[in-house]
Amino acid sequence: MGIVEEAHNVKVLGSGTRCIVLAHGFGTDQSVWKHLVPHLLDEFRVIVYDNMGAGTTNPDYFDFHRYSTLQGFAYDLLAILEELRLDSCIFVGHSVSAMIGTIASVSRPDLFTKIIMISASPRYLNDVEYFGGFEQEDLDQLFSAMAANYKAWCSGFAPMAVGGDMDSMAVQEFSRTLFNMRPDIALSVLQTIFHSDMRQILSLVTVPCHIIQSMKDLAVPVVVAEYLHRHIAGRSIVEVMSTDGHLPQLSSPDVVIPIILKHIHLDITSIR
Repeated sequence: MGIVEEAHNVKVLGSGTRCIVLAHGFGTDQSVWKHLVPHLLDEFRVIVYDNMGAGTTNPDYFDFHRYSTLQGFAYDLLAILEELRLDSCIFVGHSVSAMIGTIASVSRPDLFTKIIMISASPRYLNDVEYFGGFEQEDLDQLFSAMAANYKAWCSGFAPMAVGGDMDSMAVQEFSRTLFNMRPDIALSVLQTIFHSDMRQILSLVTVPCHIIQSMKDLAVPVVVAEYLHRHIAGRSIVEVMSTDGHLPQLSSPDVVIPIILKHIHLDITSIR
């Protein structure tokens, strides 16, 4: 195993000829894909990894300057694909990783046959003629609460992000992975995410994009999914699911897994 693979806890599963890469969002790690992975193993080589800063990675490797922009995470993704010598992959990115994959695809479109975006947003802050869902004051309060008492913040944020039942297994699971992060790293990563603005790169995206979104999501309003669909230069398709929450693959796997599998096999380049 190479240095990059080891740092990101890369696992290669399954024995198919085609490759699929699963990338997690903020506060989780590769375990967020536990409901999806078994459905892919017969047909694909499945690659899972942890973004730097996840609680499962070595905090000594976290470079606050490198990860002050999403580009740093995109460089990591490209380094993983290079070390694995992948010619191309289907990329499934949840939340921030959808944008990380999009950034990577702009510089290396040859490595991606399609990008499946789950709960993705190019910008979280509201702007002139753009509704991202948050005002700066909302974010300032959120960051202050994280800095003041990370454990208390986690126990409040996890059920809001997951949605639905406060005592559900999904809330407990997200609370666990969230709390595994080192508090200063978690704050830095979330500031990077919430201050990012990837709207300008959408016109450079040529890889087909499948945008999958919960009907109700604390972090990403449905209008954001429609914005992505309108502004991505290449082929794209949107599916809004009847799910609640920002981590639907964890909280509503019975609904979400069949939809993801459908989009993995759907060829939108042939749709007029």
